[in-house]
Amino acid sequence: MREMLWRLPLAALGGLVALYTFPTESIWVLTPLIPALVLLATLGVGFWKSFLIGFVAGQAFYISHIEWISLYLGPVPLLALSTLMALYFGLGTALTSWLYQRYKPKGVKVFAFAFVAAGVWTFREFAANNFPYGGFPWSKLAMTQAESIFANWVWWGGLSLLSFVMALLGALLALFVKHFSDRKLPKRAFVATALATMLIPVITPLGLTTQEAGEKVIAAVQGNANAGLFSNVDKGTILQNHIDATELVFDSDLAGEIDLLVWPENASDIDPLRSQTARAKIEEVAAAVDAPFVFGTLTVRGDESFNSTLLWLPGVGPVDYYDKKQPVPFAEYAPDREFWRMFAPDLVDMIPKGYSFGVRDGIYEIDDFVAGTLICFEIAEDSILRELTTSGAQVILSQTNNADFGYSDETYQQAAIARLRAIETGRSVVNISTVGVSVIYLPNGEVLSEVEWYTPAVMVERVPLYTGNTPAMTVGAVFDWLVAALIVIFTGMMFARRRR
Repeated sequence: MREMLWRLPLAALGGLVALYTFPTESIWVLTPLIPALVLLATLGVGFWKSFLIGFVAGQAFYISHIEWISLYLGPVPLLALSTLMALYFGLGTALTSWLYQRYKPKGVKVFAFAFVAAGVWTFREFAANNFPYGGFPWSKLAMTQAESIFANWVWWGGLSLLSFVMALLGALLALFVKHFSDRKLPKRAFVATALATMLIPVITPLGLTTQEAGEKVIAAVQGNANAGLFSNVDKGTILQNHIDATELVFDSDLAGEIDLLVWPENASDIDPLRSQTARAKIEEVAAAVDAPFVFGTLTVRGDESFNSTLLWLPGVGPVDYYDKKQPVPFAEYAPDREFWRMFAPDLVDMIPKGYSFGVRDGIYEIDDFVAGTLICFEIAEDSILRELTTSGAQVILSQTNNADFGYSDETYQQAAIARLRAIETGRSVVNISTVGVSVIYLPNGEVLSEVEWYTPAVMVERVPLYTGNTPAMTVGAVFDWLVAALIVIFTGMMFARRRR
């Protein structure tokens, strides 16, 4: 137990590094220290000890950078989520430690094991991001790298590949330190691999497989509305905020050339499909701007409610809609309500009946171009971005409502994901929020336009359109499954070795 006196603090320190690597601090160069310190704390001990150490590291990792969740419903949801995610974290470190003990790497095998450790880390992220209830698609190591020299890795294989690279650098560092005295250690291979991870994104040929297909003038409106899930503003206030902010569009030199007007998620707190008053106001806005209009609202069909966006044509009305495919569990709906109510009745009872899952694609065919839309946290869902891009979207609209999270890091973390998605998909991404941060990213990650948060503001820009697909649209679809398969095979080999 004496060794736990240094292993537990070291693991916790590794987790706490996340506080400085994720936005807003964004000290991305520190990111490899997270897996490195966790590995140094866990390698060499048994499965269950490593699980405990990893669990502590996981708690420190998540609580340190997603503390903004507590702004929504208090500390209970934060602790519940961090505990669930820390269980995955602990299982990942326990598996890595067990494989290390079975493999007994020396010399060149130490170098090879760095790839195994990075694979387990990436596999653990994949599992945590997808199970249960769709998982928590946040907190990948990749999300720390939006402003770094490594960001272009997502062009090759998506966020999971970038996470793998970060985990690999951490594993190389940890194993280099742990086995430094091994004379057969291929130290040059360690250094060469680390240098290659930096060189490849620098020489990545962004734009090689995509083609610019003209440009469209897009006006995106940030209404600065108190649009939280439990806000008590009078009905129609949020809608009016966005109507008022839209007046700023007419101050732009491009006001008479607008091809698309975009409002964020929940921008209309009255469903214009059920309210003639709201319908008249929406039509008035569309007519004044004289352009197709995409905005978020809550819709009802039968006995189901949806978090939706509508495509509205002036003089015509709604012609298409998209319902959020991945409502956030324990926020936008309560899965297995009766079961979880036994553990936290007050918390579960605060969650309304919840939204149903959408089944339609987010593709909007607008005049002579195609826009793909998604809602809020869906920006972190890999499959949704791939579906939009491969279905023909020439620009991505990320409509979000960050009002629940106040002046926290959440909105900057989400904007960082949007930047990575622009590079990954080879598309311009219009990230428009009720309160900010609202920003338009180009496919090379550059900022085309950005407005100050918590103020009524608009972005009116000529946004380039793109066709074609990046390698990530193919590689990213299979990368997680390939890594999972390789880890399962390697684990099976270690079981077989143990039996022999």
